[in-house]
Amino acid sequence: MSTNTLEKPPILGESPARSRAGDSRRWWVLAVLSLAQLMIVLDATIVNIALPAAQHSLGFGNDNRQWIVTAYALAFGSLLLLGGKLTDFFGVRNTFLVGLVGFAGMSALGGAATGFGMLVTARAGQGMFGALLAPAALSLLATTFVNPAERAKAFGIFGAIAGGGGGLGLLLGGILTDWASWRWTLFVNLFIAAIALVGVLTLVAHQKAAVRPKLDLPGTLAITLGLSAIVFGFSRAETDGWTSGVTLGSLILGAVLVIGFGFWQQRSRNPLLPMRILLDRTRGAAYLVMLLAAVGVFAVFLFLTYYMQVSLGYSPIKTGLAFMPMIGGIIVTSTVGSTVLLPKIGPRLLLVGGMALAGAGMLLLTRLTVDSGYNTAILPGLVILGAGMGLVFGAAMQGAVVGVDPHDSGVASAAINVMQQVGGSVGTALLSTISASAVTGYLSSHTGTDVAARAAVHGYTTAFWVSAGIFFGGAVVAALLTRGGRLPAPDPETVVLAH
Repeated sequence: MSTNTLEKPPILGESPARSRAGDSRRWWVLAVLSLAQLMIVLDATIVNIALPAAQHSLGFGNDNRQWIVTAYALAFGSLLLLGGKLTDFFGVRNTFLVGLVGFAGMSALGGAATGFGMLVTARAGQGMFGALLAPAALSLLATTFVNPAERAKAFGIFGAIAGGGGGLGLLLGGILTDWASWRWTLFVNLFIAAIALVGVLTLVAHQKAAVRPKLDLPGTLAITLGLSAIVFGFSRAETDGWTSGVTLGSLILGAVLVIGFGFWQQRSRNPLLPMRILLDRTRGAAYLVMLLAAVGVFAVFLFLTYYMQVSLGYSPIKTGLAFMPMIGGIIVTSTVGSTVLLPKIGPRLLLVGGMALAGAGMLLLTRLTVDSGYNTAILPGLVILGAGMGLVFGAAMQGAVVGVDPHDSGVASAAINVMQQVGGSVGTALLSTISASAVTGYLSSHTGTDVAARAAVHGYTTAFWVSAGIFFGGAVVAALLTRGGRLPAPDPETVVLAH
């Protein structure tokens, strides 16, 4: 084992001293972490396209199918902060390995499911172990790359995968469902996890946590139940409506618990989420912008998938391929933004510009009709949206962890993942409800032979209008909250790599 310490540069973007740990193993670590992140993000969307086939195979009703998606989001979003704290408690490597093996095991269980209960249990288990895996991966990334130029490039690549993995999941889900079976949308994780497991055992040495903080059990209980209630409430709103007792009761209970969690964290001796992490302007802005971006972007994945398959008659594979220009835009701008722009101008302009670009892309998608062409009506909006999201993901992920004390890196990493996951869950329920209401209103005031098709597209475009407003609102939030100037350089860390 060798321990290499990187020299501390003064500011991101200035010419750093050459790293004495300048070997290629760090980039192999990045590859391993990227695989793990890809697996987590894939499973937020890869099952969506396979749902009709899974439903037919296992014989569960339409009222239960949403829980195949919601169970994953519910467990993942509500347990992420605890997962981040356990990362700080048990050490990054140990937590990463447990999360990786557990995620693979639950994927195998889901792929072998013989009924609805077995499948939904496996999806919840994936979310639970994903809540360990996601903050550990980001924390390990933050402590592996401390050279400013290398860190910018690494976060750019990682952010591109975080942003583009959902679209890739749609493509892979279509390919596996069409060419093999819906079960392979879950079994594929076994191969990804096996490669990542070998990589971690080979490249990352055993690390003991320098400080083992005491767990904040009241805070853990409050935030876990609170986030669970909020995600559950928004999920029920789609089917039961916003005024139902279950929806309102869940949302109110969740809000009370989350607010109570905030007050408790200011008084706890061992807070689960120290307020010093949230109260930094740049980090706070990164968290909030990521939340809003996740709420908005789910409209694309959800409604464009339905539009292309139902309205335009695309196959699952063709639908996945149609998203690739957006994924390409995310990868290019995330990498360029993190490596070239962020070190020079800081995160503020990237977050503001990225959210504004994403909003503009959404506005273009509001022009869709029942027979729009892909090249003229869909492609331009996807490219612009992808470019904006890439800028947001690259800047937000790096801004969320920069300047954090080493013993807080796990929970800070978890917080940005919480925002992304909870935002996606809220966005799905919120925009689905808005779209359904728009469809009902359209049908009540229009007639014609193709009124159902036109009503469906009207529902999609209404959701796109709302999503555009969310993105433009996020640009305003980023402009007001984000501190100007470049990010501070990370403190020197000890990077431990195995021979």
